[in-house]
Formats: sequence, C-alpha cells, structure tokens
Amino acid sequence: MHTDPLVFSVFLIFTGAAVCAALALYAGQSLLIAYIFLGAAVGPWGLALVEDSRTIASVGHVGIIFLLFLLGLNLHPQKLLRMLREAVLVTLLSSLAFAAVGTAIALAFGFSLRDAWLIGACMMFSSTIIGLKLLPTTALHHKHLGEVIISVLLLQDLVAIGLLLAVEAMGLETVSALEVLEIAVGPALLAAAAFAAARHALLPVMQRFDTIQEYLFLAAVGWCLGVAQLGHVMGLSYEMGAFIAGVALATNPVSTFIAESLKPLRDFFLIMFFFSLGAGFELPRLPDVALPALALAVAMLVMKPWTFRALLRWEQEKVPLSAEAGARLGQVSEFSLLVSALALSAGVMGEDAAYAVQAATLVTFIVSSYWIVARYPTPIATNAQLRRD
Repeated sequence: MHTDPLVFSVFLIFTGAAVCAALALYAGQSLLIAYIFLGAAVGPWGLALVEDSRTIASVGHVGIIFLLFLLGLNLHPQKLLRMLREAVLVTLLSSLAFAAVGTAIALAFGFSLRDAWLIGACMMFSSTIIGLKLLPTTALHHKHLGEVIISVLLLQDLVAIGLLLAVEAMGLETVSALEVLEIAVGPALLAAAAFAAARHALLPVMQRFDTIQEYLFLAAVGWCLGVAQLGHVMGLSYEMGAFIAGVALATNPVSTFIAESLKPLRDFFLIMFFFSLGAGFELPRLPDVALPALALAVAMLVMKPWTFRALLRWEQEKVPLSAEAGARLGQVSEFSLLVSALALSAGVMGEDAAYAVQAATLVTFIVSSYWIVARYPTPIATNAQLRRD
C-alpha cells in the first residue's frame, strides 16, 4: 500500500510528540526540548523516517506567523508606540554587546573576519518564539513584564530584517535603492494599508456576521496570512506582516474572540516548527563545530540574562522584573538560524560558521527553555504551582 510521505511525516511528528511530551513531563523537562529531540531522532540525520525536513520547516513557519498575529491582536497602537520608545536604548546597547562578544569568540576559534562578524551578528537576537510561547497569557497581554519583553523582541525583529537585507546584498554585491526604500518605509506603508482595509472592509463584514463563529475564524486566518503575504511582497518578513495585521484589529472587541480561537492552530504549527529545528540540524557535522558552538552558547546563556537585567535596572525597572525579563530573553533566536542559512546559501558565510551558529542556537533553546519552565510561570510548566495559561 502506498503511503503519502506528508501524511506519514505528520503522523510521526504528532504521535511521536505525544509520547516524547509524556516522557518529558515525567522527567520534569520542557515540552519544547521533547519536540527538538524528536526531530533530531527521526529526521534526515537520525533514523531518516522523515526525509523532507524543509517542507516541515515551511509548514512550521506558519506557527510563527500566527504567534506574531496573536501578539498584535492584544496591542493597542498607542500602547505599542510607547513600549517601543522605552526599549530603544536597551535593545541597541544589548545588541552591540552580544555582537561584540560573539565576534570575539569566533575570532578566537580561527574564523575569518567576515564569518566572525556574521556569527556575532547572529548572537544579537533573542527568540521571539521562546519569549512569547513561555509567557502566560495574563503576563503577555496585561502586565508590564509582557510589555518589556514584547518591545525588545519587536525592535530586535526590525534589526534582524535589516541584517537579512545586508546579507542578501553581500551575496549579490549590489543592492538597489528600491530595496533599501522598502525596508525604510515598508512597515509604515503596510500599516497604513492594513488599518484602512481593516476599518473600511474587514471589520464591517465581521460585525455584520459576528454570530457565525466559523466565518470569524476563517476571516481572521485569511486576514492574517493575506497581510503576511503582502508584507513579504513589500520586502518585509511574513512575521512583520502578521504582526501588523493583528495590531490593525487590536482596537476592536472581535480581537479577543480571534485570539482565543486561533491558539490551538498556533500550537499545531509551532510543534512542527520545533520538530523541524531538530530535524534540520546535520548531526554528522556536530563534532567539527562543537567547541565554538558550545563557547558561543555558554557565553550567551550567561551574558544575556545579566545584560538585560543590568540595562532594565538602568531604565528604572524593578529588580524582580528585570531578572525575569533577562532570563526569558536569555537565548539566541530563530532569526539567527535564518540569517546563517541565508548567508550560507548566498556564499558569504562558511559552512563551519553557519553550523556553529545553528548548534549554538539549539543549545541555548534547550537550556533556556528548561531554565524558564523550571523557575518561572509558563503555560507548560511541569510544576503545577508555576503553570499559568
């Protein structure tokens, strides 16, 4: 009997995830770790039961898009602008510090100056997925802790988009003025178009049929993915487009229903994303990059929480909030995986440098998520007293 590869992959992912998640809970580990290890075990470089990790990664990317959309749904535009203004210095100074340390470590291990610079640049960012996935909904949308973390992550995402453009330009050796203009004014243009379309087209129709929940769900998904695609066409990231789509609806009461109804769909795709992280890493290359990757991971795991804590204290935030925000931002980002992959494909970064970034990122994901789940309130905490949805 013929077996559809995609169906078989989905079967392995979710059946395996259910088993590994149960084992992780018994062992007091983070569920995210279980998904990553499952991917490594059955992916192309493990048992090879799932051979096409790229397709899984593309599908899993949808989870990040929904995550940013749901975030935007709970942020009023005026509140968002105030948050971003307060986080500019924290984000700028921390990014420069992480880039400098990452570059120095890479140079110490003999990487070329270009590779070292790119490795350092990849260390600048914290994970949007870890930061938001492990925040309870009450903290994410109604507490100052959530505001601080969100504002830093959003500014980092803007920097990451600029870095992706820079990497692409390094590969092409030239970059058009139009591409620079897209990055400079694209977010404002997309936001203006999204707010106008939401106010004059989408919301009136939603209000007209607000008793039909199936339609509201369908319209919300279509709106999210449509604006995300438009953002991509304009030279921005899908994530940025999805976030703007959410903010455009944030002032309307329907945003609360949409946010609740899309959570299961978000989690479905995020499981596939974390699986793809483990499946996509080339395990045979690990011995070649183990030492620099471990050095980068340890440096970031130690430095990031301390740096964010110090900068937030400098901004007059309270000690408990500064410490918790620093811990929740204390890992390398999925954007680092994207930057290293793009740089490698463009021929501007060596293979060892790219895989060192990927290995370091996965290590920080595993250690940081375990630390957060063990010490702070999260929706997937193994300790019932810390479990908050």
